Amino acid sequence: MRRTAGEPRAYRAEPRAHLVEPRARLVEGLRRLRRTLLAVAVVAAVVVPVSGAARPRIPAPAPAVLAPLTAPNLDRIYGANRADAARAARMAADHGDRTRAAADRAQAAPSRRLLYFDGRGTGRAVEVLGDLAHADRVAVLVPGSDTSLETYGRFRAGALALKDRLGPRGAVVAWLGYETPGTISTTVLTPARAKDAAPRLRAFLRGLREVVGPAAHVSLLCHSYGTVVCGRAAPGLDVSDLVLLGSPGTGAPSAAALRTPARVWAARGSADWVGHVPHASVGLFGTTVGFGTDPVSPSFGARVFPAGSAGHSGYFAPGSESLANLTRIVLGDTSEVPRA
Repeated sequence: MRRTAGEPRAYRAEPRAHLVEPRARLVEGLRRLRRTLLAVAVVAAVVVPVSGAARPRIPAPAPAVLAPLTAPNLDRIYGANRADAARAARMAADHGDRTRAAADRAQAAPSRRLLYFDGRGTGRAVEVLGDLAHADRVAVLVPGSDTSLETYGRFRAGALALKDRLGPRGAVVAWLGYETPGTISTTVLTPARAKDAAPRLRAFLRGLREVVGPAAHVSLLCHSYGTVVCGRAAPGLDVSDLVLLGSPGTGAPSAAALRTPARVWAARGSADWVGHVPHASVGLFGTTVGFGTDPVSPSFGARVFPAGSAGHSGYFAPGSESLANLTRIVLGDTSEVPRA
């Protein structure tokens, strides 16, 4: 039927393609943006020169053969590792590397309590701060990228700040038990280093339980790429609390997917640049790039607590809101931890 002049047009429902199609394009655009950003990060990591890449390997002895990790053996273990660090310092000095020699000598100081030391490569060290054999509150700290024997001092400073807050009943273990990736590298974007580190962390925590006993409250505090390591190690871990700080993602879509009986916590400071990193995971160049869901997002399901104005390296800064809340978690005062 034709419409005569002046006759109003009859209303006819039409498909809302003009709404559906733009939404679909927006979603696909966001996906492409994430992939692009991750790809750019990979390319940048490949083409940006890394100062340590051409550095000659520093000679060091193989790790000391240690007694089983038990409370009665702690002093012998500490002594063997200090002696190993002293040998590594001499070899580094003979090699002409004064920076590494100084770092190794620091580990060999009489006051240091090393559960493990390996001066080869970028180096590994596991240090106890406090009286591990008699502690009923123990925090194990797992660091992120660019942590090595030469940068160990800043990692240890955070562990010391936490130990000072815990008092005599608490001990802190600084666990540099893996080769961390460089911040400017391809490895920092993939789970490869975490896959290697996770079994080591699991084995260490099993041994630690032999020292502290079944009643001790053990918390696992993981920072940056260390949260990827802890995510890999998480299933079934015998810890009370698992804390994710400044995380790029754990590789798991949710706290439940970590399959841990521990309480899962997460925090990110307002000045932490990792909040601007795409929390996504894509297949790229035959591997997985990125680590998925943001642990502080509601969809992840962690207990999110405030970290104040902490930057990416500021979660253990003395006097900070973040350190205060971490102390409450380690001491078991979880009802006192505010939610973000």
